Amino acid sequence: MNRTQMRTTAFAAVAVIAGAALTACGSDSGTTDAGSGGGGAADAKVAFLMPDLASTRYELQDKPLFEAKMKELCSGCSVIYQNADSDAAKQQQQANSALAQGVKAIVLDPVDSAAAATIVKTAQAQNVPVIAYDRPIPATPADYYISFDNEKIGSMIGQSLVDHLKAEKIEGGLLQVNGSPTDAAAGLIKKGIHTAIDPSGHKLLAEYDTPDWQPEKAQTWVSGQITQFGDKIAGVVAANDGTAGGTIAAFKAAGGKVPPVTGNDAETAAAQRIISGDQYNTISKPIKIVAEAAANVAWDFVQGNKPEGKATLYDTPSELFVPTVVTKENIKEVLFDSGIMKASEVCTGAYAEGCAELGIK
Repeated sequence: MNRTQMRTTAFAAVAVIAGAALTACGSDSGTTDAGSGGGGAADAKVAFLMPDLASTRYELQDKPLFEAKMKELCSGCSVIYQNADSDAAKQQQQANSALAQGVKAIVLDPVDSAAAATIVKTAQAQNVPVIAYDRPIPATPADYYISFDNEKIGSMIGQSLVDHLKAEKIEGGLLQVNGSPTDAAAGLIKKGIHTAIDPSGHKLLAEYDTPDWQPEKAQTWVSGQITQFGDKIAGVVAANDGTAGGTIAAFKAAGGKVPPVTGNDAETAAAQRIISGDQYNTISKPIKIVAEAAANVAWDFVQGNKPEGKATLYDTPSELFVPTVVTKENIKEVLFDSGIMKASEVCTGAYAEGCAELGIK
């Protein structure tokens, strides 16, 4: 959002696809500084508007990676970064402020995919292109969409869990903890999960759309399901690492065994939970891939070019990258040997022993 199929080949495929796509994105401008031309592009402002603080990735990865790539492409350009903290109205105000400051492009990861249509219309009316980032904007086509394939993510984490239950001969029903009901990407992940678990033979005991992706709300809901279903729960398909963390906390608070729980985003805390055995899987989506692709596309638009998509989603030219499922079996290779994570930052305290057992150092 199988486990035996996501080894070096899969990770290498992501790298090849990403590299080719990034090259294509920057084909018009390469990494040449705007100082030699560009008709006002040399000191352009670009808005980078992120949706929430519930997922740590936006502050720790997306923002610095996007800013670094923009600086590489255009040393005189500036990035206006804002995080809406799960408030759609606040994000609208941030977009209006960015437009008032004269931005030449907006990279937008919407809090509410439906409400974001207003931002798109307002920006396009001022001839400012909008690049939908991570989450699509179905109602009004943005000028471009960059993301990992969210429906594929759902099917991958779901199938990975189903395969694991089959291999371990674990019977019982499943809980499905989806993402925010206002996030179109969450809807795609949810759809993908169903394609994997509906034909699996495991009964779907209950599912929940988690408001604003909040781990605490996921925890509260799962706690209620534990009370209702108890040992009948064989596994939980959680749509991201935050809701996975909330799910695991609910089982631990109940004092019972934690069943296999999926995740998505490969956050540090999720890697630690996989190493310790608390979380079954996550999805590695190297943020560098999408952040740099977004910067390349934004730079193209700033220069007056219109990049072509590799696909079309919601009538929007798109680039959709394929991620990798991560379990304890391949976490060393996918996250550490690749350089995505550092053992010194993950293998601390109680996780040092688990890392040593997996050869992570």
